[in-house]
Amino acid sequence: MDIARHSPHPTLGAAWLAQAHNHPWTALGLAAATLAVAVLLAASLWQIAAGEINAALRLAILGGLAGFAATALGALPALILRDLAQRTEDVMLGFAAGMMLAASSFSLIMPGIAAGEELTGSGALAALTVMAGLGLGVLLMLGLDQFTPHAHVHGGPCGPGSERVNRVWLFVLAIALHNLPEGMAIGVAFSRGDLSVGLPLTAAIAMQDIPEGLAVAMALRAIGMSAPRAVAIAALSGLMEPVGAVLGVGLSSGLALAYPIGMGLAAGAMIFVVSHEVIPETHRNGHQTPATLGLMGGFAIMMVLDTALG
Repeated sequence: MDIARHSPHPTLGAAWLAQAHNHPWTALGLAAATLAVAVLLAASLWQIAAGEINAALRLAILGGLAGFAATALGALPALILRDLAQRTEDVMLGFAAGMMLAASSFSLIMPGIAAGEELTGSGALAALTVMAGLGLGVLLMLGLDQFTPHAHVHGGPCGPGSERVNRVWLFVLAIALHNLPEGMAIGVAFSRGDLSVGLPLTAAIAMQDIPEGLAVAMALRAIGMSAPRAVAIAALSGLMEPVGAVLGVGLSSGLALAYPIGMGLAAGAMIFVVSHEVIPETHRNGHQTPATLGLMGGFAIMMVLDTALG
């Protein structure tokens, strides 16, 4: 029985309880992932207090701000453009998805396994450590997706209590869920102050943020929002990246194994977003082939960036 059925518009708290009642395993997974993140953050508090990760924190914030600036830059053309061909939008989003997938592989998973092998002396244990992080990232994003009220441009509102939230805020929350993993990835990559890991990842995320920012702004315009407001919201959505970068540094700077776990967590979160949101969006309009070619192009460019800058 749905415990919120008696009210057509339950309070947000009641809606969350109903969602947990209807999806107990997702709720349990979110709780477990949140607890793990809290433990990793708590383990790094003494380093923050001692000023031991200030350099990494500065680099991570700069990387997150680069993502924000790229998102804002990409959104600016929406002030002039009246619309964007759906085929073009799907190719752009496919390109961004390809870069995110490659960044997850080359700049997060592979360095995470290498770091884990240094700590454990075993390739198998290192892979299992990163895999545990991947699982946490998926659980975290799946739970946030299920329990955060949000809406996508080509889909209706979803999440508990979405009927009580303004439509614009639903879109803002959806964009925030998309950008948070990118910021976390930047923070994790810079958590050791290693430019060979953080720089190519940040460059890749900033590059894909440009078409992504334009796609978001044009999608907001398509639902009737004014050009200045659409550009402002799309640009401000990029602020989740420096926020996520700070979170990423915190969760991967404490325990010795926190770094490979954090790399896996950020990779899992990004792969979840690509598979759950971006790729399905690019394939719903009959442009699967150009979108896939865009994805392959983005993947290839990121591979070259990682080799050149890593």
